[in-house]
Amino acid sequence: MSTKPVPKYIQLKQEIMGWLQGSRILPNERMPTEHEIAEQFKMSRQTVRQALGELEQEGWLYRVQGSGTYVAEAAPKSEREIQTIGVLTTYISDYIFPSIVRGAESIFRAKGYRMLLSSTDNDKARERESLQMLLAHPLAGIIIEPTRSAEGNPNLDFYLSLEYRNIPFLMINERYMEMDCPCIKMDDEAGGFKAVDHLVALGHRRIAGFFKMDDLQGVNRMKGFIRAHHERQIPLLPDAVIHYVTEEKYTKPYEAALTLLAKEQDRPTAFVCYNDELAVQLIAAIRESGLTVPGDISVVGYDDSTLATAMEVKLTTLAHPKLDLGIQAAETIIDMIEHKGEYATERTKILVPELIIRESTRSI
Repeated sequence: MSTKPVPKYIQLKQEIMGWLQGSRILPNERMPTEHEIAEQFKMSRQTVRQALGELEQEGWLYRVQGSGTYVAEAAPKSEREIQTIGVLTTYISDYIFPSIVRGAESIFRAKGYRMLLSSTDNDKARERESLQMLLAHPLAGIIIEPTRSAEGNPNLDFYLSLEYRNIPFLMINERYMEMDCPCIKMDDEAGGFKAVDHLVALGHRRIAGFFKMDDLQGVNRMKGFIRAHHERQIPLLPDAVIHYVTEEKYTKPYEAALTLLAKEQDRPTAFVCYNDELAVQLIAAIRESGLTVPGDISVVGYDDSTLATAMEVKLTTLAHPKLDLGIQAAETIIDMIEHKGEYATERTKILVPELIIRESTRSI
């Protein structure tokens, strides 16, 4: 069966909608003339007039007698009534993110909002694609987890477009350094400090740390790790701070751990890990080296994920309030949406991580 072709004026209308939603033409800016659009798309003036007429009727455009057609200040009423909130995370299906999303979604559902979910797979090009997709919808607001927050923000134009279009947004877990939007995050430096402080209290003096450096969470956890050594006056071996980026997370930390464990002198007695996922890998490296946890090496993770209690040796870790962070983020963005122009809150909400002591650490 042959499908009926889409009328030309509908095709043109969809193209112009893409201009408006992608901020190619901003609110109160004049549209190209009917003649200019007809020339550009090789269509008749009648086709162009029909497309523009429908967009005007729907409230996307308005006409000024003797001046031309302009972009409306806000989306049409029917669009504004669709209360959809976007959520953009680095990942969706693994680790701590399902709990964050579940917490946010429970609040959205209770307050009568819908959620539009997307992920970047921790890739900045995909972040751009996801932002472009989200901005093509009439969003009431958006929650964003920055992608590789320590590596700058090549998608700044999209974030500035959110500000220009007066779409409320907040960031979770971290915030791009040049942005001043509200943010809900962990005190990651305090978490790194607490991990070392716990081990020092157990008598450890040779502690190695492994930190992912393409996000600010890892940078701050490393800062806390180093600061704890200084304040507790514990010597920090130069080769005992291992840093890596996302592409290296399955190779570099593991290989570095094997090298440290093979040392005949000054072998570490404890590892502090960027997160629980890495802790599981390094426990495997410890066992490959013929050593035990915590008999020979104590291990501290971060996030208190499901991995922390899934192993034979339950993991000492710093708790990330995943569900609560999602709930707080949802409540905050709804407050921002419903009190536009009046919203005044602390620009950053910092949550303090709690140390959960289990079986993977012991005293010397």
